[in-house]
Amino acid sequence: MKKPFLTLAQAKEIAKTYPTPFHIYDERGIRENARALKTAFAWNPGFQEYFAVKATPTPGILKLLREEGCGVDCSSLTELMMAEKCGFSGDEIMFSSNETPAEEFQLAARLGATINLDDLTHVDFLYETLGRVPGTVCCRFNPGGVFALGESKEGFQVMDKPGEAKYGMTRPQLAQAFSRLKELGAKQFGIHAFLASNTISNEYYPALARLLFETAASVAAETGCRVAFINLSGGVGVPYRPEQSANDIAVIGEGVRRAYEEILVPAGMGDVAIYTELGRFMLAPFGHLVTTAVHEKHIYKEYIGVDACAANLMRPAIYGAYHHITVLGKEDAPCDHVYDVVGSLCENSDKFAIDRELPEIERGDILVIHDTGAHGFSMGYNYNGKLRSAELLLREDGSVELMRRAETPDDYFATLIW
Repeated sequence: MKKPFLTLAQAKEIAKTYPTPFHIYDERGIRENARALKTAFAWNPGFQEYFAVKATPTPGILKLLREEGCGVDCSSLTELMMAEKCGFSGDEIMFSSNETPAEEFQLAARLGATINLDDLTHVDFLYETLGRVPGTVCCRFNPGGVFALGESKEGFQVMDKPGEAKYGMTRPQLAQAFSRLKELGAKQFGIHAFLASNTISNEYYPALARLLFETAASVAAETGCRVAFINLSGGVGVPYRPEQSANDIAVIGEGVRRAYEEILVPAGMGDVAIYTELGRFMLAPFGHLVTTAVHEKHIYKEYIGVDACAANLMRPAIYGAYHHITVLGKEDAPCDHVYDVVGSLCENSDKFAIDRELPEIERGDILVIHDTGAHGFSMGYNYNGKLRSAELLLREDGSVELMRRAETPDDYFATLIW
């Protein structure tokens, strides 16, 4: 059973100052999770987590993670600007983008970020843009085909289809990129790959690591280039459904360590640093979207209308994604009613839950929508003139801090020319 980190009494008190809907994050949970990740990979002296800014681009969160020793992974000009304003610089920043404008490479280079190139053609484009290449450069690898784990009665468990993804280079292109970068003055190299999203499996990261470790060893032997780090990227997921089991980051770290010692150490590459680029794993469980039931409707189905909508959390609308819902104050009540929980957008997909078994909900009840700490607020938008909500931080001492105020109509109209 999923339990919210917020009580009804807390939510009511917060709503007096910051009306619903709002996103709120749990400082204690975030810090404990960041420390667990660091412990799981403590066997690797060069280990570094680069939090994926796109998941939660909120300065208060980024600064908190920086205090826990995390870097940031940026994918755009404004994310780079935000990282700089939050105090990140140099190798605390990884810049992973695709179809990248020249000005973004220029800013990344000025900040001293480690640039992760998505395509072979970007090598010369980077050189032409900067007039040089950095001493350390990373390249993104796409192994193609289908990525699967293990075998069950139904066959191999297909995790994702890298061959259909727009990201990364083929294996021959990876070697070409390294060789060309070396000609242009690069001294050390990194390899990055992202193969599957939101995996609920302790096997995913070790399997990805084996693939990348073997690739790194063969490319280093082929090109004579020094591979300084391997970025396992993201993909370690969270259990959105209450019946799902959470990944065990300690088990995952140990699996990666075994692959490292079996593949890289014998290849004379026992000094390679391991990087991760986790967004969802780091933040999703530690964020709630808090919303109030404002209407009920009884037609062909039973509906509960809330003051949040897909503009606050679009994953259910665009992916059909499941997010657990708790009715605060009714955590122990029987789930003997079946509702669609919906927002107010002029789109029938604006549903947080469909045919969901919940306790009886009355107007004024406060609902917590779970696991919104990553890819929640960040994917918000202004369709139907909806305004983005506030973001709050529940401090370890129980106090609440405003990290981003709610938008106003003035914000909505600010860019318009009348």
